[in-house]
Amino acid sequence: MQENDYTAKQITVLEGLEPVRLRPGMYIGGTGPEGLHHLVWEAFDNAIDEALAGYAKRIWVTFKKDGSLSVADDGRGIPVDIHPQTKKSALETVMTTLHAGGKFAGETYKVSGGLHGVGISVVNALSESFIAEVIRENSHFRQTYSRGIPQSAVIKSEIDKNDFWQSQVITGTRVTFLPDREIFDNLTLDWQTVLNHARQQAYLTKGITIILKDERQDKEEFYAFYFEGGLASYVRHLAVSKGMLFDRPFYVEKETESIFIECALVYVDDYNEHVYSFANNIYTTEGGTHVAGFRSALTRAITDYIKKQNLSKETGFQITGEDVREGLMAVISVRLKNPQFEGQTKAKLGNPEVRSKVESTLTQELVYFLEENPKEAKIIIEKILLAAKARVAAHAARETVLRKGALEVGSLPGKLADCSEKTPAFSELYIVEGDSAGGSAKAGRDRRFQAVLPLRGKILNVEKARFDKVLASEEIKNLIQALGAGIGETKEIAKVRYHRIIIMTDSDVDGSHIRTLVLTFFYRHYPELIENGYVYIAQPPLYLIQKGNQKFYALTDTEKERILASLGVNENSSSESPDGGGGKDTKVLVQRYKGLGEMNPEQLWETTLNPEKRTLIQVKIEDAMRADEIFSMLMGDQVGPRKSWLQTHAKQVENLDI
Repeated sequence: MQENDYTAKQITVLEGLEPVRLRPGMYIGGTGPEGLHHLVWEAFDNAIDEALAGYAKRIWVTFKKDGSLSVADDGRGIPVDIHPQTKKSALETVMTTLHAGGKFAGETYKVSGGLHGVGISVVNALSESFIAEVIRENSHFRQTYSRGIPQSAVIKSEIDKNDFWQSQVITGTRVTFLPDREIFDNLTLDWQTVLNHARQQAYLTKGITIILKDERQDKEEFYAFYFEGGLASYVRHLAVSKGMLFDRPFYVEKETESIFIECALVYVDDYNEHVYSFANNIYTTEGGTHVAGFRSALTRAITDYIKKQNLSKETGFQITGEDVREGLMAVISVRLKNPQFEGQTKAKLGNPEVRSKVESTLTQELVYFLEENPKEAKIIIEKILLAAKARVAAHAARETVLRKGALEVGSLPGKLADCSEKTPAFSELYIVEGDSAGGSAKAGRDRRFQAVLPLRGKILNVEKARFDKVLASEEIKNLIQALGAGIGETKEIAKVRYHRIIIMTDSDVDGSHIRTLVLTFFYRHYPELIENGYVYIAQPPLYLIQKGNQKFYALTDTEKERILASLGVNENSSSESPDGGGGKDTKVLVQRYKGLGEMNPEQLWETTLNPEKRTLIQVKIEDAMRADEIFSMLMGDQVGPRKSWLQTHAKQVENLDI
């Protein structure tokens, strides 16, 4: 299709825009932070689709001082001629009609990430102000909107060479929007969230330049992403915190029968599988047919190579897909004309033809890679054989544990103070740091629905331990036993005994470390608990403030200062005492809790256990890939990335007790 063939005729109208403001959650998932950022993704996806179609080479994302955001590209520019169906300009049609766009017409876009999206019109409908600009035919076209309603006609003018974007492009589109305060509680767009998304898209669309600028700060932030290596560069980036076992990742890009396949992989010094998949640049968190094809290809290529090299005799047991994927870091991306996603979230690709194409293509390429790179092949095979031996050892260790009855259903650890409620949906498990705090929690809890399991010291860091070592840990065995869902290949999440699992630790460095260790255990061995929304972090108070018979609890220093100010007290005139004492003339007593053990059962119930008064933070995996990177960096063996991260973020730490 030629550039000049892209006219209003290619814009197909499916339905109107009216329901969007009435039910925004149906279109963007909600009106919280995720829904707010969904507006950015819709605008950004349009620019990416122009890049995937081969027209755009640059994308600019700018955070403006007034809270608005602009996304610009140097693609073809949305058509501005009159649409034959709507009798309005194609630009206005696209911006004000749900599901109107070039992605529904035959050859306008061969592939598109936004095809199953809700469209830029939804961004317009949910924005207090919205400006659409187009550069075409050596002219600048502009139309303004408010809450989806045009505020002007499409205005044609000369190109402004003083405007950076206008001076840089021959054709292109720019949208600038300010989210509507009537829809969203918080209008603050997060720089890091958008930055991570842009970096990911730059890896997935190699050869494109994505430029980000934040004008909201006194000192403007500026980033530019360009990756010629595509997914090979992406895998290197993801593997930094884990330690690559060889320097040159496997990489292939091929198009077969209108399906574009790109894949990169390397093995890392790690015991977990890390496979990330994309379809038309959309992150498919639940995988799909492309992942199934990739896994089959990898297992087949590896096992065939082992047989061909007569290496299977050394093991004495069968190599499994689980062995092949231990320590694997891989990204698989496919692009196709008509992707079939399962569910509204696009979390899983369902096209059956993709599996066979991916499997046949990657099997052939992986076999070739192993044969042509004997050094890398040797490292991979040694890693897999070691994983197989460890799997057998772990199985033996698990059987030993089972024989001793430690993980049997109905056999609960002695340290667990269980609740009388047997329905998981109404039951809570508090995982408490230390026997002292555990004692207070057991005494202060509501025994009907609250169970308490004290942990002694810091549990095993499972990021650095094989499965047999995990099962050998007494504290972890107690935790597995209390959860009641088994672990590993026999895990049944449906059998978990509590649907609120609350981590309660001290508000100091050691408490934070213990909380991180427990979260690492859940993330690596029970990610379903987090995905189901079962895991929480308790927020015990940092301060008790007393004035006469009045008692107040503060979670932070800021809250403490606010309470003192509301009492008309200058903080310098109050008495801060770690032991609850104070002078006889003290008007206000401020007690700082160094640990949960300093609270008596009544105080612990009043502040941290009572469902009517407590504050809990629900643990979510909003960005699983980023979470995986952080867990590996903070808890893994690679010191360099962790040291660099700590140095970068050191000034953000508050309430640090040393």
